[in-house]
Amino acid sequence: MNYIIETDALSKKYGKKKALDSVSIHIGQGDIYGLVGRNGAGKTTLMKIICGLIKKSGGSYSVFGKKDGEVGNIMQRMGLLIESPGLYTEYDALTNLKIKCKLLGIRGDEEPKRLLELVGLENAGTKKAKHYSLGMKQRLGIGIALAGRPDIVVLDEPINGLDPQGIVEIRDMIRAINKENGTTFIISSHILDELSKIATKYGIINFGRLVEESSAEELFSKCESRIELLTDNASAAATVLEKIGFSDFKVSDSGRIRIYEQFDRTGDITLALASQGVTTFEIVKKLESVENYYMRLVQGTC
Repeated sequence: MNYIIETDALSKKYGKKKALDSVSIHIGQGDIYGLVGRNGAGKTTLMKIICGLIKKSGGSYSVFGKKDGEVGNIMQRMGLLIESPGLYTEYDALTNLKIKCKLLGIRGDEEPKRLLELVGLENAGTKKAKHYSLGMKQRLGIGIALAGRPDIVVLDEPINGLDPQGIVEIRDMIRAINKENGTTFIISSHILDELSKIATKYGIINFGRLVEESSAEELFSKCESRIELLTDNASAAATVLEKIGFSDFKVSDSGRIRIYEQFDRTGDITLALASQGVTTFEIVKKLESVENYYMRLVQGTC
């Protein structure tokens, strides 16, 4: 498969610290790629390298099939909102959008006004950007990133500062633009549950390393269920589980055992426990949230 963005063992060092450590991601045309990780995990560093804002220390990457330094007109095909929005704070929203459009060679007021309505700032009037709330600044930053209908839009924590209604509106906007124009989005967040509502593919980063890359379908299948087991002897039950082929399970302080594999073997478990004199008080299948799956995944890499 040909990818619109691809990295191969991409690395970045600041002194002796590795901000990125051999990260390989694969983003297809039309993906909404959720880049997930806690603050400081390396998400912003990865985005900056891909967008040509900082240099890599090792590995390679390509955008539109162009390797590392072969930038050409690539940047004109990308819209960016990385870290804080780059605004002209002495001007209002419409003027900011007009300036961005002029830099892209777009004349007239049609595109700036379209963007203003798209991000919900049509009623902002002549208020200067320096007096905007954090949420309004985020909206304007997203509008600037969308100027000129770029093929790729890179958004770093785009819902920061937005109220619940604003989050829903931005989410619906991203989904609509992706569906109507086939625009590829890369969206970073430390909130997997929120990204799970729109992302089609995920890259989970922890301490500069890619922990997992998967499609939405693959991720949700892993979160689909778990077995929760409560017995009169957790230690003996754990031994029995190992003997019958289970390895991905955890025993909590309360003695409850959570099993993350072979969900169709509840009958085998109760029979094996009974044969060893272990009483089963409860055995049930439960759904796991994507956020819990993420936490379990990254805790194993700390």
